[in-house]
Amino acid sequence: MTYGICALSLIPIREASQHNAPLVSEVLYGDIFKIITSQKFWSKVRLQDKTEGWINNTQFQEISVSNFEELAAQPSQLATDLVEFIYKDSQILFAVPIGSLVHRAPFLGHRFEGATSGKKAQKESLRDRAFMFINTPFYKGGKSPFGIDADGFVQTVYALCGIPLPRTATAQAEKGHVLSFIEESEPGDLAFFDNSDGEIVHVGIILENNHIIHAHGHVRVDRLDQTGIFNPELRTHTHKLRLIKSIA
Repeated sequence: MTYGICALSLIPIREASQHNAPLVSEVLYGDIFKIITSQKFWSKVRLQDKTEGWINNTQFQEISVSNFEELAAQPSQLATDLVEFIYKDSQILFAVPIGSLVHRAPFLGHRFEGATSGKKAQKESLRDRAFMFINTPFYKGGKSPFGIDADGFVQTVYALCGIPLPRTATAQAEKGHVLSFIEESEPGDLAFFDNSDGEIVHVGIILENNHIIHAHGHVRVDRLDQTGIFNPELRTHTHKLRLIKSIA
């Protein structure tokens, strides 16, 4: 098995080995992954959060198993500004999004001089990180401030506070412990929502005074009650509450 690292701003991960296939997620700068299958133009990869999909062979750099193990063992340092810059050399720089693993820049022969986070932060910090994404458009599979989905939003906000989570809302819902009522929750806890088949399809971060921040159309703040998310503009509930969990 071979391995790879993202040396670009981000790489799209697709459901199939073609450019018009649906987006599964995005590999951010510094992310490392296993290469499961290689074809002429595409490779199927598995990220450290277990996300699997296809990326184009022109968009990543292969690394050895020893490099992978060494990089995986390093404490993570994530870029904390919405957009930061990597110096490729004295004349060239390129942008990377918040959440990029910029501590791996030296391995790639790059330089990073911005602010980072890595250690587990206080639960209150989740709110501040979440509001950095306010009005970011919803983009299925996205993980950047230019487009993000509900699962990626929660995963990225938690990662910025030193708390790793899986990529999907379904997997995220398996973490932490269940709270019986909204009144038991604290800002930073997670609320999960299901569809008519009982499948968890949405997640958001609980705020003070029965509010929630989540990605629906764009990252926004709505009301939360025992029924679900109430959108005051539409004057209706948009998501049905399934469970509340404390994870941080």
